[in-house]
Amino acid sequence: MKLNADKLMLRETALAALNSSLSLPQALEAVRPHLLELAQADAMALCLMDVTHSLHFKWLVPGHRIPILEEYAGLIDHDFLRAPIFARPQTVIRSSELLSRKEYERTLIYQRSRELEPRFEHIMAVLLPIRPGSFGAFALYRHRPRAYSSQNAAVLASFTAHLMNSIRNCGHVQDITIGTNLLEELYRRPDTAFLVVEPPHHEVLRSPHAAVLLERWFTPSDLHSSGLPLPLKERLDALVDMAPDARLDKNVWVSLHADGYRTVRFIELPAPDGPRKWALLMHEIPISIPLPAEMKRKLTPREVTIATCLLRNWTNEQIAIELDLSFLTVKTHVRNLLAKLGIDSRADLLYQAARLNKPV
Repeated sequence: MKLNADKLMLRETALAALNSSLSLPQALEAVRPHLLELAQADAMALCLMDVTHSLHFKWLVPGHRIPILEEYAGLIDHDFLRAPIFARPQTVIRSSELLSRKEYERTLIYQRSRELEPRFEHIMAVLLPIRPGSFGAFALYRHRPRAYSSQNAAVLASFTAHLMNSIRNCGHVQDITIGTNLLEELYRRPDTAFLVVEPPHHEVLRSPHAAVLLERWFTPSDLHSSGLPLPLKERLDALVDMAPDARLDKNVWVSLHADGYRTVRFIELPAPDGPRKWALLMHEIPISIPLPAEMKRKLTPREVTIATCLLRNWTNEQIAIELDLSFLTVKTHVRNLLAKLGIDSRADLLYQAARLNKPV
């Protein structure tokens, strides 16, 4: 994707807006004008779906209401984009790629949008895997009859990882917040804790069990003069200095020990002005962590075997030797299973598997 200086600046503004709140509706409202301008769209919406047992969905529509989406339950079987985006997660799909203009105008989605206004002259959508069984379908709409270009699709594609990360972060914080207060009750378990830090190293809040985990995880020589462990301070310093694109697969720190994994997820907290604080969510994971059933249902038998090996911290080379496969085959399986699960990295696989086995 090639963007001129003005477009690049607009993209940076849009990414900053997307991360300006850990309330998902507020984040979408903040990013809306910038993303619509960048992708040359007129409206946008996010459909949050849970398909674990049966389909449940909820539309988030920033800006003006879109009446047809309020009728979506009765139109879902006529949504011609639904099957294609589920078949190709994280791939932007344009309505003009699927149907000719005449075919599109005969669809119930188009006809009903004309009746209710605003009309959907063109649609561009992408499926965002959030966690096993949970998805977000993000769509951009045009009210004028000009098809989305490949450049428009590339713009949206450049946002997909950021949208997934924002939805996950909002979900994590929603799980542990009431208003603006972290729910300490959730973090009274002996294997979880959190810190809130104002960079570079000013600690402003910690949960009751944080001191116990920090003492167990780190020696006095590991500590910075502020009391923050150097490995965590170094990762936080790096994240603060990173561009948003670079942060995506670096926000989970994992350390392997004889008694299990130690993980920390770094989440930037919104602030109206001044320096932005970060929440560090700490979690201990047993070395024998099983692959959750929700994940197994998404994978082939071979991918289940390889995912189980990943949870044992085996390298691709070790997996290839153990399963008598080529290194390239293992690498392909790993890439495919992470994509199916909507997970960014091995570290995130550990974190999400632990979260599903014993929610944090």
